[in-house]
Amino acid sequence: QVRLVESGGGLVQPGGSLTLSCVVSGYPFDQAYMGWFRQAPGKEREFVAYITWNSGITHYADSVKGRFTITRDNAAHTMTLRMNNLKPEDTAVYFCAAGAGPDYYQQQNKYTYWGQGTHVAVSS
Repeated sequence: QVRLVESGGGLVQPGGSLTLSCVVSGYPFDQAYMGWFRQAPGKEREFVAYITWNSGITHYADSVKGRFTITRDNAAHTMTLRMNNLKPEDTAVYFCAAGAGPDYYQQQNKYTYWGQGTHVAVSS
């Protein structure tokens, strides 16, 4: 059974930082293309960041470039998203996903597996 479990969400003030984690089991993580998406209240889910199996390629949404960093530890079957200088517009449920190749990293329907999400709230 494939499982993706996100953690690390919470409430943070504007300008603060959070690190999200996604632990993967039941899936060949060291060969997996992985992404982060988010869904803000009342909005559609959107792409945030992407990383290839060997960390050789990363992609970021324009809205998070320079503030968010995606990394992975294949030995620990874990992907992280370090989020700095958080803004109220970053408030959302953040999901990790597995499966989309580099040509499709923004296409949600190309991801095979999804986590349940972790909530991030940025507010003073």
